[in-house]
Order: sequence, then C-alpha cells, then structure tokens
Amino acid sequence: MLLDGQDPQAIAQAAQALAAGELLALPTETVYGLGARADADAAVAKIFAAKGRPADHPLIVHVLDAADAARFAAELPPVALALMAAFWPGPLTVIVKRAPGMGAAAAGGQDSIGLRSPAHPVARALLAAARALGVNGVAAPSANRFGRVSPTLARHVLDEFEPGLLVLDGGECEVGIESSIVDCSREHPVLLRPGVLTPAEIEAVMGQPLWAPDAAAPRASGTLAAHYAPAATVRLLDPAALQKGLEARSPQARAGLAVYSRTLLAPTSSVAQGLLWRKMPEDARAAAHELFAVLRDLDAAGAGEIWIELPPAGAAWDGVRDRLSRAAAAFQAVP
Repeated sequence: MLLDGQDPQAIAQAAQALAAGELLALPTETVYGLGARADADAAVAKIFAAKGRPADHPLIVHVLDAADAARFAAELPPVALALMAAFWPGPLTVIVKRAPGMGAAAAGGQDSIGLRSPAHPVARALLAAARALGVNGVAAPSANRFGRVSPTLARHVLDEFEPGLLVLDGGECEVGIESSIVDCSREHPVLLRPGVLTPAEIEAVMGQPLWAPDAAAPRASGTLAAHYAPAATVRLLDPAALQKGLEARSPQARAGLAVYSRTLLAPTSSVAQGLLWRKMPEDARAAAHELFAVLRDLDAAGAGEIWIELPPAGAAWDGVRDRLSRAAAAFQAVP
C-alpha cells in the first residue's frame, strides 16, 4: 500500500504502524529501507523473515539525532561523535558498542550496533513522529529480497513485496547506494563498507587514518562477498575486454545482452547491434545515484547478462566499485 510521504496524515499512519510493531518501507537519501522499531525484537524478526535474510546479518538502526543514538549505545566514543557531528544527518553509519538489552535482534546478536541519522526529509518527519509515540530508532536494511538490488524508488519496493506492505513514497533517492560504515567500537576506526564519502573526507574529520577490516571486525550490513545482484548475470570488464567480447559475438548472440559502460558505443556500430546499452556517467556520484535503478531497468528489459565496464581507479568510485564487485561475485569473468 503506497502512502504519500508529503502528506502529514500518511506520516502519522506510518509512525503508528511502527509503534504497533508493523513493517514499513521508508525512503532515505541512500536507498529505501524496510523498517521496524529497533527496540522490539519481535518486530525486527519480521524484517528478516520478509527479506529472507540470515538473522545474524546485522541491520542499521536509523535515528533522528545523537540523543536517540545514545539510547542504543553503551557509549559514543569521541571518534564516533566527531563523525556524527560532521556527517549526520547523512550517508554515514557508525558502529559502536551496544547498550545492554537494546536492539539485540537488529544487531544480529553482536555486542555492537550500527547507527545512522538519515537526511531524507520524509524519513526525518517519520522518525520525529515515531519518537513522539515512543519509537526512538528504526532498524531498516534495504527494502528488497536478501542479496538482490537495493530499491531507489517506491515502485522498486512494490515489485519486491506483497501488496499489503506499507510503502512511504519519498520520490527518488538522491545518493543511490548505501551509507559508508565506519567501525568505531574498537581501538582504531575501520572502514567496513565504502559509500559516496571518500576515506579522505572521513579521515579529515577524525584526524587519524582509517584502518582496513580484519578478522575481528564486527559483522556489518551489506558486506557479504555476493550482494546487490540483479537477476541477470553481471560481469565486470575493462574496456579492451569489453570490446573484444562484443566483437566475438554475432548480432544474434547479443540478444539479451546489456552493456553499462563509460566507453561510447555508437548505436550504428556493429558491436552495438542487438544489445541493450546504457551510458555510465563520468562522475562517480552520478553513477552511484543511478546504479541500482539501471540494473533494475536492464533486468526489466529482459537482459540475461549485463556486462559492466570497470569503474575508474580512485577513492571517489570506491562505493560503486564495491557494489558492482559484490553483484558480480558469483560469476566468472568473460574470457
């Protein structure tokens, strides 16, 4: 059931649903989330069941501000507070030690918990209305079946779940890929998942370097080797391998093949005949904004394979590169 995120009555209805322990899809600036009140393990269990998500794969708790974050945290260390002050509301999640008895199911049973304050105005209006009803945090992974492409439009969510799910429509997500995740629960801050924020931007705020993940790092949302995958087979190729692979296929054999690349393929060129082609933006943030929608569109157009040109080197592209690498993880590269 679609609710208009600009309608105060719809916001009130959505907040009441959360307070009652029901599921709700909500917009954020990154992607749409499938939310439930984070302080009720029975409500959070509905998220795992609806998505088909393993119960030990943690969720991110969305809060209105630092005061609500403190309810879920055993402590907010200085590095987390600095990041929150600089990037909240916005596309950054901090992982901190969890307060005993709070958000155990959302944390996947760990003693740490991921917290984020979204910037989307509809999400913030919902969180404020929910707080007035005693809900101080909403656990919300992406609103899609586990391992599949994240939704960036309300209609993407409707495509994934039963019609009875409440979906708060906030329009198109501005960022388009999930938040950066920084583990602040241990001695050194660790970047567990890249997003649109670069390591340099994060390090400038912290005044210290980010460390690489190690075996002792907490589990974090969206960090499994294979994730973000469309129905079509995804293959990542450099420009030369992409061109060679296309030239090796006849126009008939290109049926059902889609290409997403920065390298231009003229519609009249021989290699472009018989395939779907979308131009990847040259700007990393623009590519992040449209990435999941493009993958969904190519799926809907009937693509059986999607060949994607490898993103350029550089930290600005880390988030896009991460999502594409996980989407392609189950498939071998084209010879």
